[in-house]
Amino acid sequence: MTTNIFDIAEVSISYKFGRITADRNKIKSSQCASIIAREAAADHIEHYECFYIMMLNNANQVLGISRISQGGITGTLVDVRLIFQNLLKANATAFLMFHNHPSGTLKPSEADKIITKKIKEATQFFDIKLLDHLIITSEDYLSFADEGLL
Repeated sequence: MTTNIFDIAEVSISYKFGRITADRNKIKSSQCASIIAREAAADHIEHYECFYIMMLNNANQVLGISRISQGGITGTLVDVRLIFQNLLKANATAFLMFHNHPSGTLKPSEADKIITKKIKEATQFFDIKLLDHLIITSEDYLSFADEGLL
């Protein structure tokens, strides 16, 4: 048996049935997306910041949620390449991003605005629609799309 020293690592996406209990049929609004986002982040929403993508098909049905990064109390670093790695592997045609603010504030930081702009620009190359970026807390959410920030 020969070993090829040029084998390339492959990203794997797995399916875990039943973790999200909200209506997964279709994302119809930012409020619907925020309910699913809060469920995905429930175990740490008030403790440390994480950044996620919610991958969607052409009918806005949720294909999956992927945690892109986990940070500290006041921030997390986002690698745009990891976002598109997951989107392409899942055959997503659209997505939304969300992250939590453990402080409970819904005001987007300059870093939030910059990363949103950077990712939105990258979507044009891949022809994958960015529908929204949500900031979530345990009680509420802010939608970049609803606020005209997208």
